[in-house]
Amino acid sequence: MTAPTYAIGDIHGQLEMLEQALDHITADGGQDAKVVFLGDYIDRGANSRAVIDLLIRGQADGRNWVTLLGNHDRMFSWFMEDTPRHDPHLLVGYHWLHDRLGGRETLESYGLTFTDKTRLEDLHAEALSAVPEQHVAFLRALEPMHETADIAFVHAGIRPDVPLAKQSENDLVWIRQAFHNHAAPHPKLIVHGHTPVDRATHYGNRINLDTGAGYGKPLSVAVFDEHKSWLLDETGRRRLAP
Repeated sequence: MTAPTYAIGDIHGQLEMLEQALDHITADGGQDAKVVFLGDYIDRGANSRAVIDLLIRGQADGRNWVTLLGNHDRMFSWFMEDTPRHDPHLLVGYHWLHDRLGGRETLESYGLTFTDKTRLEDLHAEALSAVPEQHVAFLRALEPMHETADIAFVHAGIRPDVPLAKQSENDLVWIRQAFHNHAAPHPKLIVHGHTPVDRATHYGNRINLDTGAGYGKPLSVAVFDEHKSWLLDETGRRRLAP
């Protein structure tokens, strides 16, 4: 019998929700439970820095945690390069510090504020001093995909009909419609976040666990055990099926 695997949807700086989710997992599976975090640890919520601190601390303590790369995490990582890099997937006029994306809240969690009159080069220099190197290293080490025998965990989804080993990082952190509209089976069940839904949903070939924590809605946790899936909260497990 294999041990269960737990997955946590997009966190977006919601420290208290994350701590509660981890408490539920510990109650269900113990301190050694395997947890896959689906990315987007930062932006929008108020405690991005503390969320990253918690994840780094847990991994340093030997917790069986797999941290995946989300599009927001990549935007932060690219901002922290020697010359800030802009994600070309964004709509024209958008950037990580746009009010709709949440970079402002992330930098505020590190004690940085800015206005429309602030020069990017000046803010970038402040960020290089304020954001711990350990945090930057954490962001750069995030994995784009994690596989078990029958599940592929990713942030956004996969490109249909492309082998899992040949998926592009850009699709793994950004894809939406082409993935969502594909009803046929994938090589494995795909567990993802990225696109907020009202409730965690099993679509048969994929499961979406992003339930809008970045907008103050509940953070979703799932359990995968013996080829079955459940949602997990303070009341215990609830079956999650198509």
